[in-house]
Amino acid sequence: MTDRMEVSKWQTGLLLTLRFLMGWHLLYEGIFKLINPEWSSVAFLAQSQWVLSGIADWIVSNQGVLNVVDLLNTWGLIAIGLGLILGLFTRTAALAGTCLLVLYYLFNPPFIGLNMSVPLEGNYLIVNKNLIEAIAMLLIAVSPSARLFGLDYLIANKKGK
Repeated sequence: MTDRMEVSKWQTGLLLTLRFLMGWHLLYEGIFKLINPEWSSVAFLAQSQWVLSGIADWIVSNQGVLNVVDLLNTWGLIAIGLGLILGLFTRTAALAGTCLLVLYYLFNPPFIGLNMSVPLEGNYLIVNKNLIEAIAMLLIAVSPSARLFGLDYLIANKKGK
């Protein structure tokens, strides 16, 4: 038995498509936050009711901390999105994206007994889009998609020559 798993052309294509789409989604979210002067994470954080609600309350009550969180969130989304689209530092970008999405999930999980405000999209129980996207990001991080296409691939091939 071998440790290497062969990846078919279909699997390769789907992994690359997933990487690109996840990158596009996060990049767009970051750019939207950057160009929208009205955007702030305060509304999202104010809804937090689970294990991170104390941290959310602290962030919301400290304008300077809130500004830093908003800045890190915006530029983190942009950097992760660009990394995934370009295939540059792909594994790092995917792991950072996983962490960010897990944080989103933990701040506002769809659990029974938590009084969430009116949902902006869909109705969830335990599993929501943040959890699904975090798992997709983890798949990208552990897959060979970075070594198949993108700037990581070009850099690795240039070093190999």
